[in-house]
This record gives sequence, C-alpha cells and structure tokens, in this order.
Amino acid sequence: MNHVLKSPLVTEKNTYHSAAGVYVFEVGIKSDKTEIKAAVESKFGVKVVGIRTAIARGRPKNTKFGVGKTPYWKKAYVKLAAGEKIALFEGA
Repeated sequence: MNHVLKSPLVTEKNTYHSAAGVYVFEVGIKSDKTEIKAAVESKFGVKVVGIRTAIARGRPKNTKFGVGKTPYWKKAYVKLAAGEKIALFEGA
C-alpha cells in the first residue's frame, strides 16, 4: 500500500476541490483506481465514492550537463461520500 499513495497535493486549486469532498494525491505511475481506492479507505478510514486519475507530463529542465527531463507522474482526484473528511487536508 505504501507504493500506491506517495503524498497529498495541497495547492490553492486543490483547496477549492476539498470543499466539494474531492482530495488530490500523488500516486504511483502504475497504480490503478482499485488500488488507490483501497489504499485511501484503509489509511484514512473513509468511504470513497469515485476516483479520477491524470498523468502529468514530464517537463524539460536545464542542467549543467545539458537539457534533461523531469519524469512523468500520476495524480488521483478522490471523491469521498457526503459528510466524510480527511483530517490531513483540513489542518487538524
């Protein structure tokens, strides 16, 4: 389960999503929706209603050796049942 959820993504845009019960996580690139759902439900003790995933593309980056590239990574938008919250995002 530890390789599925990497970290929560806390940004201004994602804060607006959390008001609607949607939380965003960085997940493993090979993780599928059923693995993500099981990991969130077991780690935070909440009921997951739906999941959307997106793959963020790697971007070019200048290094002292020339032009490199950051790796692709995956994020998951996790929608919780009505009334459910994750305390990690709420600041508690």
